[in-house]
Amino acid sequence: MKTKWKIVIGVVVLLLIAGGVLGGIKYSQRGIVTVQTGKVIREDLASVVTASGEIKPRNYISIGAEYQGQLTDILVKEGDRVKKGQLLARIDEAQSQADVAAQRAALSSAEADAAASEAALKAGEDNISALEATVARTKSDLERYQKDFDRGQSLFKDGLIPRSDFEQRVALFESQKAQVTEAESRVVQARAQLAQSRAQLASSQKKIAQTQAGLTRVDDILKKHNVVAPIDGRVTDLPVRVGETVVPGVQNSAASTIMTIADMSIITAEVKVDETDIVNVALDQPAEISVDAIPNRTFTGHVIEIGNTAILRSTGLAASTSTTSSQEAKDFKVVIAMDNPPDEIRPGLSCTAKITTATRKNIVAIPIQALTTRTKGDLLSDKDKPVNPDPATVKANKEELQGVFVVTPDNKAEFRKLTTGITGATDIEVLSGANAGDEIITGSYQVIRSIRNGATVKVDNKPPPPPKPTT
Repeated sequence: MKTKWKIVIGVVVLLLIAGGVLGGIKYSQRGIVTVQTGKVIREDLASVVTASGEIKPRNYISIGAEYQGQLTDILVKEGDRVKKGQLLARIDEAQSQADVAAQRAALSSAEADAAASEAALKAGEDNISALEATVARTKSDLERYQKDFDRGQSLFKDGLIPRSDFEQRVALFESQKAQVTEAESRVVQARAQLAQSRAQLASSQKKIAQTQAGLTRVDDILKKHNVVAPIDGRVTDLPVRVGETVVPGVQNSAASTIMTIADMSIITAEVKVDETDIVNVALDQPAEISVDAIPNRTFTGHVIEIGNTAILRSTGLAASTSTTSSQEAKDFKVVIAMDNPPDEIRPGLSCTAKITTATRKNIVAIPIQALTTRTKGDLLSDKDKPVNPDPATVKANKEELQGVFVVTPDNKAEFRKLTTGITGATDIEVLSGANAGDEIITGSYQVIRSIRNGATVKVDNKPPPPPKPTT
């Protein structure tokens, strides 16, 4: 045999041997799944809800016009700090001042009439007292003349006095009776005049009350021409200018709002929390707030208000006011009070809040991506699966279990059912089912989704190669 053929045969034999070895290796690795693993560890964990919104003062008041007129003065500018009761602006008050002056003149006239009526009433009361004294005196004299008349009549019948003396006594008696009648008549007349004076006084007092009410009304209108601050705060919106006409009580009209005063002593971050997270948010939970306009700084705060009404994400309106049924995502309003707001903070700035809803110390935790679900039927081996299962078994085998795959000492993937607690940014708390130090499968995502219970695994935790540079 020639040397050339010997070499060819030798090469073929070597190739056959190498192919056999490689085939044996491939055959022995049949069904082996390459996985990435990590350790179950103990750590401190915090559950955080992230939401975005804007900075708002806790208390702010939009000051509307209470009287229609032209703005003659605006005494503040946007951004100024003001005190409660401070004069902010004036509305033209010429007409109202004239109304007040007219009402005051009418009040003075009514008070003068009342004073005259009171004087007449007092004079009438004094006159009646004098007239009543005169009546009493004339009646007393009448009694005396009555007795003198009776005695004279007796003496005249007995012939003891002359007729002229008796007639004189008769004349005096009749004259005194007339005086009594006249005095009583004067008392009746004076009493009628007194009643008239009382009626005039009552009318004057009623007129005074009406005029005072009118004066109070026009004086209140005059005061409404002066716009004053209802609270301490800062002018955050000033949409009008001197010379513009403002009107009261017109909704959605720029002319009905003069300015907005915000109480900057309590600054809040009003954020919208997703409906899936709102159940974990509670009052007084701490939060960290970052403001887009103030980068590289975070501010602390705490939850002070949680909305009960769902807000449609697309419209910003309450879901309860929607006339159509909607399955779109919803948010809930959460208000966070900032503990130490900076001086440069402004209402309306965009912000992001991270609310810490729960914390755990030294707990068992695993990476979130390691958690997966399997049905009971998926966990059964082929030999354990019933051939003709009854409906109850079929239903039981459809039950989903949450857990992880643990790598056993013989390199098998074993599914462990877990009971979990709070969820952090990357890890989740394990309440039962795994222990610190256990090696669990953490990747890849496709492997975790498809790996079967009991599969043989090969651990490869080498970092992935860097991406090739693009040309």
